[in-house]
Amino acid sequence: MHLRDKTPLSHDGTTCSHGTDSFLSIFWIFLKLGLTSFGGPIAHLGYFRDEFVTRRRWLNDASYGDLVALCQFMPGPASSQVGFSLGVLRGNGLSGGLAAWLGFTMPSAIVLAAFALGAAAFTGPLAEGFLHGLKLVAVAVVAQAIWGMARSLTPDRQRAAIALGAVLIVVFHGGAIGQIAAIAMGALAGLWLCRGQHVPTHGHSAFPITRRAGIAAIVLFAALLIGLPVLVTLTGNQQLSFFDAFYRSGALVFGGGHVVLPLLEAEMVTPGHVTNEAFLAGYGMAQAVPGPLFAFAAYLGAAANQTADPLTGAAIALIAVFLPGLLLVYGMLPFWDRLRMHPFAQHAMLGANAAVVGILGAALYDPVWTSAVLDARDFAVALGGFVLLTAWKAPPWTLVVVLAAAGMVSRTL
Repeated sequence: MHLRDKTPLSHDGTTCSHGTDSFLSIFWIFLKLGLTSFGGPIAHLGYFRDEFVTRRRWLNDASYGDLVALCQFMPGPASSQVGFSLGVLRGNGLSGGLAAWLGFTMPSAIVLAAFALGAAAFTGPLAEGFLHGLKLVAVAVVAQAIWGMARSLTPDRQRAAIALGAVLIVVFHGGAIGQIAAIAMGALAGLWLCRGQHVPTHGHSAFPITRRAGIAAIVLFAALLIGLPVLVTLTGNQQLSFFDAFYRSGALVFGGGHVVLPLLEAEMVTPGHVTNEAFLAGYGMAQAVPGPLFAFAAYLGAAANQTADPLTGAAIALIAVFLPGLLLVYGMLPFWDRLRMHPFAQHAMLGANAAVVGILGAALYDPVWTSAVLDARDFAVALGGFVLLTAWKAPPWTLVVVLAAAGMVSRTL
């Protein structure tokens, strides 16, 4: 079904509303979601479905599922890409997508940038315990992400082998180059090992984007990915280098928002822009705010030592880490129906997603585990957080409260 049909059917067979909303109207709708959407990317997709399929009836269930499949197929933050695409649909173009992205992202980005500016003022045992508790939150959250991703993305021997190969590549060749090599290995291995796998497809989508505009967005994505490192080498400009680091991280996130953790760690911690401790404390804090996990980039931009103005750093990092994913989804929307039917693309993505599990697994050990779990008490607290997430289905923000309090108690005893 075409998303631009004048009377599309909702999931229950009734007709959906149609029309175009203003920039401010779309911004306000997504701002409310950005203030209330706790729980991470999967929860965000549920909020979007309730808001735009069930309540507002902007599109039907089949079309929404097709859009989610596209955003999960590509690198980038899936929930933000879905929200951006819904804004494009309802705003009849790019301005609607930008309104949706700004509204959904701004609340968490402001909170995390403010936390970065105030974190240096935290002194004393209680403050140190609070920050250490946030690092233990990162242990539990990343472990839960790996647990869930492994079950869905490596369900057979072939993809488990690809994940193990990715671990070995990252362990023996760390940094951004090792992670890029692991993803490339996964995609190539998927063409061979996953060729017997069937990927179900459904629905049919048409957005108000011409093929020429889509090609322009894809060309811009590739030009920035290839050209930014060249410009940095030629000019030595520090702010351009900063933008490039976040852009490359956002361009290589396959399989979920948590995968940005090892990519940003390689770009920010290894060169010494932020400390391991500050990095993990910010990542833990990112679990307590609503909205996209990629807003963690605003914290890093404000905390890093590469810009004289922390707010400028936060803005550069935030735009750079989201830009590749938004360019890709905008560029792919006119071509998605044809591409998703191609078996080579399907099998390559199965392998790349399996490699992502291995990359995140390596990051769970170093730097997450080695920096946060310092003794048996830390292990017990982190394990308790993992059980809360997996068995009790506790929302991540409650985990921040519980583990931060546990960290403070542990450091004062």
